[in-house]
Amino acid sequence: MKIISCLSTILLLCGATISTIAQQRPPNIIFILADDLGYGDVGFQGQTKIQTPNIDHMARQGLSFTQFYAGTTVCAPSRASLLTGLHTGHTAVRGNRGFKPERQFPLPDSSLTIATVLQQRGYTTGIFGKWGLGYPGSSGTPLKKGFTDFFGYNCQSLAHNYYPDHLWSNDEKVNLPGNHPGNSGSATSTSAAATGLADSTYSADLIHRHALQFLRQQKTKPFFLFLAYTLPHAQLEGPHDSIYQHYLAQFPETGAHPHASYAAMVTRLDHYVGEIIQQVREQGLSDNTLIFFTSDNGPHREGGGDPDFFNSSGGLRGIKRDLYEGGIRVPFIAVWKGKIKAGSSTSYPAAFWDLFPTFEVLTGQPVTKGIDGLSVVRVLLGKGKPARQHDYLYWEFHEGGGSQAVRWGKWKGVRLNVNTVADPPLELYDLEQDPKEISNIAAQHPDIVKQIETDMRSSHQYNKDWPLLKEEIH
Repeated sequence: MKIISCLSTILLLCGATISTIAQQRPPNIIFILADDLGYGDVGFQGQTKIQTPNIDHMARQGLSFTQFYAGTTVCAPSRASLLTGLHTGHTAVRGNRGFKPERQFPLPDSSLTIATVLQQRGYTTGIFGKWGLGYPGSSGTPLKKGFTDFFGYNCQSLAHNYYPDHLWSNDEKVNLPGNHPGNSGSATSTSAAATGLADSTYSADLIHRHALQFLRQQKTKPFFLFLAYTLPHAQLEGPHDSIYQHYLAQFPETGAHPHASYAAMVTRLDHYVGEIIQQVREQGLSDNTLIFFTSDNGPHREGGGDPDFFNSSGGLRGIKRDLYEGGIRVPFIAVWKGKIKAGSSTSYPAAFWDLFPTFEVLTGQPVTKGIDGLSVVRVLLGKGKPARQHDYLYWEFHEGGGSQAVRWGKWKGVRLNVNTVADPPLELYDLEQDPKEISNIAAQHPDIVKQIETDMRSSHQYNKDWPLLKEEIH
């Protein structure tokens, strides 16, 4: 009996963190995901040319991660990793593969998402913004992957157009007759807002209004609100309002004004964040609502994007479509009034696939077996490092000849052209001494190189739809 009593005490102590958060009503979760926002595009990360007061206020009110990583370096697989708790060596969607007119490679029936898990826990679940993980009628639509409400773009290719002729509400197409083909396009075109067409609809604003409406309706049940905003993804376009005019005066360019357009899109996103936080406060939900903010990958250079001008990668090497730090390290903030210490930060390295088990623990559920993620609840609550930690983090990318990357402690290994060259050389960087990945020191550390190459081989699980290595493709 004494042994049982001691064991019970130990279990109670070990479970103290969970018991304090798995309340009668589990916490609401709001996850705000920017699109192609760089590590250095926000003020709390050193941005000086673009104003992000609400996001910066979030950082002051919560915990910011200095070494947080996206699922990979482009949209669809990064989001698949987030939702399934699997890194890109195991996810069912590993690239931005699309089919005209509005189809993208879908998550299969077998893919379990965190939205489904939360829905089974009694959560109301909503996603507003960009989906990109399964075309209408496929196995990968939002409603088949755990969401009760969806409004936005089904296909990420169409999401390049901020004045589309339609969006989707659940499985129903919503036509936007005021938007015409001539109203949209690249940064060199004239936007609908600039022409003064009163009946045109800027998709980002419309999506945000639907998200606020969803939030206002949440009164009795716990909810998971996934805000997959499209800003500041290319194309660079938007209303020529006071936000845009402010940056137009600040960046007096000629031509299409891409700098003013990009900065305005980031600040508009920041306004959305502020309105979401204000709505949570007005509904009296702050004490039991976690709010996260991050981005799906590094900054883009498409449609007039200029990451060098804005130092969007925050001094890190690479941008979107690179597996160097600038392509995958992203800003990350977590806020929970009274639970997460305000103004705190951590250098603990974590990644998108860690959020699946984190949300399970936060909502008092057992962690799903067979996923790659490990809970970071202890880090969020300031309790120290997790009991279980990753041996390493792994990424793969299926464009530009194929690439792989591993983060192992302070070491970072990158291999390029893995589907065109047999056994390509591995680049090795010491992130403690060389966070900008300037000096390849592979020749000085053959033992480290060998271990990381082994980790890369064991992490990539062959998938006929996503062959990566040269021997798989040829």
